[in-house]
Amino acid sequence: MATAPIPLPAASTAPGGTAANASVTVQFILAGLVWGSSFLFMKVALEGMAPAQVAWSRLTLGALALGLYVLVRRQRLPCSARVWGHMTVLAVTFCVVPFLLFSWAQQHVTSGVASIYNATTPIMTAIMAGVVLRAEKLTTTQLVGIATGIAGVSVIIAPWQGLDLSQSLIAQFAILGATACYGFSLAYMRRFASHTGMSASMFSFLNIGIAAAIMTALSPAIAWQPVRWDGRIVVSVVLLGCLGTGIVYVWNQNTVRAWGPTRASTVTYLTPVVGVVLGVLVLGEHLSWNEPVGGLIVLAGIVLAQNRVRLRGRRGSERTTGI
Repeated sequence: MATAPIPLPAASTAPGGTAANASVTVQFILAGLVWGSSFLFMKVALEGMAPAQVAWSRLTLGALALGLYVLVRRQRLPCSARVWGHMTVLAVTFCVVPFLLFSWAQQHVTSGVASIYNATTPIMTAIMAGVVLRAEKLTTTQLVGIATGIAGVSVIIAPWQGLDLSQSLIAQFAILGATACYGFSLAYMRRFASHTGMSASMFSFLNIGIAAAIMTALSPAIAWQPVRWDGRIVVSVVLLGCLGTGIVYVWNQNTVRAWGPTRASTVTYLTPVVGVVLGVLVLGEHLSWNEPVGGLIVLAGIVLAQNRVRLRGRRGSERTTGI
């Protein structure tokens, strides 16, 4: 994914027929496959492009794909300066900074490890929403989930092997910085941008479009390096941009509207599996035992941080709610 689903309020819809439900299921699976494949696409693109060029390319292609979609649907841009201000903040924190961090970090870590770390986004969201922005009060279950997620990250880092501050370790912290940006952005959306009246597709277009404009303005300074093109690189960049940073948001929107945000967000569980499998099968990456084990612990932390299970205490069980 190297990005996160946008949890906008979804319009409630009545259950559709079998064909409609099957279509939503297919879109959910495709979203998980594409977002999970994004780490492979980035790794291949980095063979001929600089990290900033990969970030700029995916944002530009994603903006073009989403722009075409909202144009066909004749959706209008918002007129409020306040909305544009919030969307600019999100463009920086949800796209520009994390995309640059992911692209740089994947020069030094495997795509599988990157996909596992990306799964920490819901845990980062809980931290940012409860501690930084005070958008919600953390429950005991969520606090246990956050602690569990931190334990999982520690297993992935494997401190018993020694911490020598190599590029790989710095890159791992860079990815955690990227998911912290995602967490801040998702919490910020809930507090400041969840009632803009925009559809999820227009919201996504503005978010990615503004980010693409910012990256274009910065490109003479950070993306001036020569590029080496070949078929694999071109295909990877196009898929990463048009699908992974574009059309997949429409599929995610349809899933949210049909299933609700809680069920739709379970795509988080699918993407690291896809990322790890593709890294091993396509790129021949080596997987240490601690990485999948740590990933499983992180996923357990996600389940708790999203209040998907109940922990019984002296005051009874806490009710399950979606993130």
